[in-house]
Amino acid sequence: MPSDTKARIQAVARELFVEQGVQNTSLRQISERLGITKPALYYHFSSRDDLVRSIVAPMIEDMERFVRDRAPGLQPRELLDAYFAMVWRHRDVIVMMVRELATLGQLDLGTRMFEWRRELIVMLMGADLTQAQHIRATVALGGLSDCAVEYAHLPLEEVKPAAVEAAAAVLGL
Repeated sequence: MPSDTKARIQAVARELFVEQGVQNTSLRQISERLGITKPALYYHFSSRDDLVRSIVAPMIEDMERFVRDRAPGLQPRELLDAYFAMVWRHRDVIVMMVRELATLGQLDLGTRMFEWRRELIVMLMGADLTQAQHIRATVALGGLSDCAVEYAHLPLEEVKPAAVEAAAAVLGL
């Protein structure tokens, strides 16, 4: 469990990373916004990359757990619904990563995200797919993720039903 100071640092850093990008945010800016010294920040995080990793790690762990534990027993529509809810919980981190695509490369997230998506497609549609079915499943899952980012400012109850229904329609469910 992160300390209160560590959690505050992560919250402020996440906010600044989303607002202005990872590369445009200095540890000095984070420490100034928090009203702490840079050495106090370094006590908790050795570098900006270390701080970024700590912010992204919960999303990675959640997605890996989702694919490994939760998703295999779900019906396709339930899987879409649960996937959207999980992506929605991490929408600020996804916005941060999309805004700063270099973050994906630094943490090898691009490769991991495509692996997760391939596993989810098999769970949704089975392993023996035509190319057209595979493309539709990619559009459905990618569209859910995009909606969580694009409409992050709206209430979940406005976005989720429409997004999940659209993904299900693309898949012919």
